[in-house]
Amino acid sequence: MRILSGLQPTGRLHLGNYFGMMQPALQLQHEGEALYFIADYHSLTSIQDATALRTNVRDLAIDFLACGLDPTKAVFFRQSDMPEHTELAWILSCVTPMPMLENCHSYKDKVANGIPANHGLFAYPVLMAADILIYDSDRVPVGKDQKQHLEVTRDIATKMNLVFGEGTLKVPEPLIREETATVIGNDGRKMSKSYNNTLALFEDEKALRKKVMRIITDTTPVADPKPTADSSILKLYRLVASDSEYQAMVEDFERGGRGYGDYKQQLFEKIWEFFAEAREKRAGIVAEKGYVEDVLRDGAARARVLARQTLDRVREAVGLG
Repeated sequence: MRILSGLQPTGRLHLGNYFGMMQPALQLQHEGEALYFIADYHSLTSIQDATALRTNVRDLAIDFLACGLDPTKAVFFRQSDMPEHTELAWILSCVTPMPMLENCHSYKDKVANGIPANHGLFAYPVLMAADILIYDSDRVPVGKDQKQHLEVTRDIATKMNLVFGEGTLKVPEPLIREETATVIGNDGRKMSKSYNNTLALFEDEKALRKKVMRIITDTTPVADPKPTADSSILKLYRLVASDSEYQAMVEDFERGGRGYGDYKQQLFEKIWEFFAEAREKRAGIVAEKGYVEDVLRDGAARARVLARQTLDRVREAVGLG
């Protein structure tokens, strides 16, 4: 089973990135042939600062490796090192109906939220389809918000097969992460860089504590029991604590007698402890000059072997070369 997943280098990784995409991806590298890429072509729709983009790409690569990605098991590479993606994207765009892209929720939502409408944003699903199809991917882990894009990928692959012959492209299947809960930011909304409410994985200790202490809570007096149903503290604590530790905090909430500041401090300590090993590994990766580039270069070489097989087959089918 060949598995493919990518992550945009849009800034420092936070808990939402880790528990939403990275942790499941790290588990899947032991379950099949896994390919993971840094989607820097995609990030050009929102980042137009060359220095910032290069910094983000390097930081994301370091963070992914520090969190447990094993380059001997998974193929890890930078999307822009693979021009096969963009060549296939152009071929796919020539059979992709305009209404299909016009109906994509992600494009309409982003434009509605003030993001300038450009062709890259509009054609994002086609490049995403190329990312997936170029490797004959069997399974693609996606969250609910990306489900429609994978459906578009399947529709495009099916259209290619109808036009140019069955077997031109493999039609992938989704791995929907239905069970992945929304990770809450310190303001109670979904954790997102656009909301400036994130808790970064490798934040400075003082800065992380400060952000945790800013988590919005209600005005329940110290002595009274605290509501547990919609507590941001409990939702975040559940991600990093054991079942018994989480249950103990729930019982503490229901018992009363402690203020929210105590629980926030407890949450901070657990987050800091949870990523302690990754922080140590990250420091070692940063200290080893050339390691990250070597990993990405090797990953691109391995990925190209697979990508060329697909692209050669597609070029033959459509009459190129």
